[in-house]
Amino acid sequence: MSTIQSPRPTATDATTMRAIVQHRYGGPDELVLEHVDRPAIGDEEVLVRVVGAGVDRGVGHLMTGLPYPTRLGFGLRRPRTATPGLDLSGVVEAVGTKVTRFVEGDHVVGIGRGSFAEYSAAPERKLAVAPRTLDLVDAGVLAVTGSTALQAVEDHGRVRAGQRVLILGASGGVGTYAVQIAHAIGAEVTGVASTGKLDLVADLGADHVVDYRTDDPLARTGSYDVIIDTGGNRRLRDLRRALTPDGTVVIVGGEGGGRWLGGLDRQFRAMAISPFVGQRLTTFVASEDATHLERLVDLVDTGRVRPVVDRRFPLHRTADAMRYLQSGAARGKVVVTDVDEPRRDGDRG
Repeated sequence: MSTIQSPRPTATDATTMRAIVQHRYGGPDELVLEHVDRPAIGDEEVLVRVVGAGVDRGVGHLMTGLPYPTRLGFGLRRPRTATPGLDLSGVVEAVGTKVTRFVEGDHVVGIGRGSFAEYSAAPERKLAVAPRTLDLVDAGVLAVTGSTALQAVEDHGRVRAGQRVLILGASGGVGTYAVQIAHAIGAEVTGVASTGKLDLVADLGADHVVDYRTDDPLARTGSYDVIIDTGGNRRLRDLRRALTPDGTVVIVGGEGGGRWLGGLDRQFRAMAISPFVGQRLTTFVASEDATHLERLVDLVDTGRVRPVVDRRFPLHRTADAMRYLQSGAARGKVVVTDVDEPRRDGDRG
């Protein structure tokens, strides 16, 4: 575990901060660094000095405003919240009058508003004490994808020891956590990834690895008790064929499918079919709550789960972080940080 260093000095005063701002929907070029007001907090909120902020595909959807139904909740013509980012780790700067679980100086992880910034406001109910055993920057990638994976495996997949579990997209943000959580339960885990990422998936505890470029993991009928699909593009009939007659498919998010549905149609069809077949086909919207976060932190502190952080990007290079994620090259997670640290090989200025 490395020592947390102080954030870089800035030109901001006690009421302002540096933040990534997006004035309209679009690609990474719309993410620009500006000086803005620090967020105000409500009675049940916490102001966090952000140390790490995870970059994930959900933030990418909010950046582009695609698929279009996304805009119903986040702004029709432009983002309702100008500063993107949800995942965070950091140090409590101030607490609301009704906050009881945290005090100034606590190290926390969780979900806030506009975490691609020096400060973020977060509801107390969406925070947990940060893992003791983990670098605080890397803890910034825990909350969103880690909690989603936990819910996919334990709550919705209902994975038990001895079951055969297939994880599609095993080298991605959710997938790297799902492999570890299923392995910790005692399942026989098969992880699917591309050639250059198979070693990572095996290191995380997968009993078997499959290169989707050379082998179809869904080709064998009735092979798996549970399939966790984080890839977002396999047909339901193919998923069902690979399941046992009473097996479970958990669809986590969706990719592809165009600008209107973005893959959501597959989730709707799964829920429509499920009541009429012996298999359970399910999807979910992840809960953002302290209970799951605390369970995840316990898994980290007991050594059963670790975040896989491929690269750290400084705050002013958040657009580059998003481009890197979109390229598909990332092994695990990408994190934005404002902590001063030595330049790494391969980093651009």
